[in-house]
Amino acid sequence: MNKGTGKLTIALPKGRIMDEALNVFKAAGIDAASALKADDRRLIFDGPGNLRFMVVRGQDVPTYVEYGAADLGIAGKDVLVEQNKDLYEPLDLNIGKCRMVVAEPEKVKKTDNPSHWTRVKVATKYPNITSAYFLSKGIQVEMIKLYGSIELAPLLGLSERIVDLVQSGRTLKENGLAEVETIMEVSSRLVANRASLKTRPEEIKTLIERLSKAVKKLR
Repeated sequence: MNKGTGKLTIALPKGRIMDEALNVFKAAGIDAASALKADDRRLIFDGPGNLRFMVVRGQDVPTYVEYGAADLGIAGKDVLVEQNKDLYEPLDLNIGKCRMVVAEPEKVKKTDNPSHWTRVKVATKYPNITSAYFLSKGIQVEMIKLYGSIELAPLLGLSERIVDLVQSGRTLKENGLAEVETIMEVSSRLVANRASLKTRPEEIKTLIERLSKAVKKLR
């Protein structure tokens, strides 16, 4: 764990969210993209000033931050709620925006009434969120955990419905599925290690303020 010396380490998620996050940093006057593009195979690279970045899977960001391998990180609200790590969440970066929904085949939706559900069979990457959502509505849920291509589950008779993230809804439509209910709105958040907040408060506070101004500028 960082002890208040050395560079402030930030965990970035691979993929589209990282690109959006780097735009926010750039708007805050922190050009981390140039350092990354110098060698895009590196997983750890030095940014400007006293910053260091590490590139990891989005699902792993909360773990790296919770255990102090990174002082700060960027993670989707879906991942944070699903994992429920002990992290401080100071800023919504307003990137990676989408929503988590319940979806089912379009032909089923035509005659379906969610208020009559008592028991459902659902395929999802998010078992904790899914379980909590349906149990809060008094609905028993049988879950099938999948890691990709969730849309296939109802088509192949693996489940009646799915819980997944959607942005435009295009993928659902292409697979004959329709949204039924929205569970939560999702965006990516800046998260911080609680020990780092105590050992490096001024550095972290200054960075949060700069990023907060950048987020407002980009809206």
